[in-house]
Amino acid sequence: MSFATCDLCDANEDKLADGSLHVIPPVLTKFGKQPRFAGPARTLKVFEDNVLVRAALETPGEGSVLVVDGGGSLRCALVGGNLGKLAEKNGWAGIIVNGCVRDSSELDGCDVGIRALATHPRRSFRKGVGEPDITVDIAGVPVRPGDWVYADEDGVLVSRTKID
Repeated sequence: MSFATCDLCDANEDKLADGSLHVIPPVLTKFGKQPRFAGPARTLKVFEDNVLVRAALETPGEGSVLVVDGGGSLRCALVGGNLGKLAEKNGWAGIIVNGCVRDSSELDGCDVGIRALATHPRRSFRKGVGEPDITVDIAGVPVRPGDWVYADEDGVLVSRTKID
């Protein structure tokens, strides 16, 4: 990947002004081998339940970014080492979690980019409750299915369209 979020912001100040490009506040921590990743968003809203997260990551990612709105819960993890390996195996560019992850050492060995609020050792519940393919909220930034996500060492951007 040959982009920098700083350069994308500088070159697209008009999109920042009109709200078609957003910067996610700096609340996410980096995990995974890929510090830089980009792709169209596939969205999921869950709360302390990762059944649908697993189901999504079991499908071909085709370079997409799974954006999981976990309601900002800090009481359990929605993604762990096994799901990181699934994401890598199935061609996902990255995962953004408005919630926690676990098995951080294992995640750091996966060839995907991952951002989350924090780590938590407890696994999630498994009820299969949630909503796929809807507008979700990551730290106050709306993310719609098909929006473009750009992440690097300096931040995470969400754009209504693909930008260069």
